[in-house]
Amino acid sequence: MPPLPPLPPLSDDSGPPAPPLSLAEVEATARAAHAGQTDKAGRPYAEHLRAVAEGVRRRGGDEEQIAAAWLHDAVEDDALTEGWLDEAPLSRRTKDIVLALTKRAGEPPEAYAARILATPGARLVKEADLAHNADPARPAVLDAATRTRLTEKYTRMRALLGQG
Repeated sequence: MPPLPPLPPLSDDSGPPAPPLSLAEVEATARAAHAGQTDKAGRPYAEHLRAVAEGVRRRGGDEEQIAAAWLHDAVEDDALTEGWLDEAPLSRRTKDIVLALTKRAGEPPEAYAARILATPGARLVKEADLAHNADPARPAVLDAATRTRLTEKYTRMRALLGQG
């Protein structure tokens, strides 16, 4: 993995906190963190991140949610650590959304959905993620068994999130 862009220095008690990362810096960080990764269809993973961020924007999401969209899989995929996220100059809300969207090993879908629903702003990001994952062009290139499994998984998650 290529090196990540350096984080701005965190302030100490003698000065103001570091300014939050701009959306351009968050995007660059996410792209660097996921460099070389591909999705199940073999496409560069950054395409999925861009699509989710754009989906959040189209759904009326704010900058904190768009930043979380860029980072939504970073901790789960071990592209970034929770320690990095904790230290990053991001809003508490952005960090909370990223953590809410980070699936935990062995976690039942009901618990995952409940955490998303309990975290302000997370549901909209997950909706954009599910919408892109279920885009008919993406699963169309997968084998039938994988396509069926993922379709059922996304349908169940939408139901757990109250999307029908």
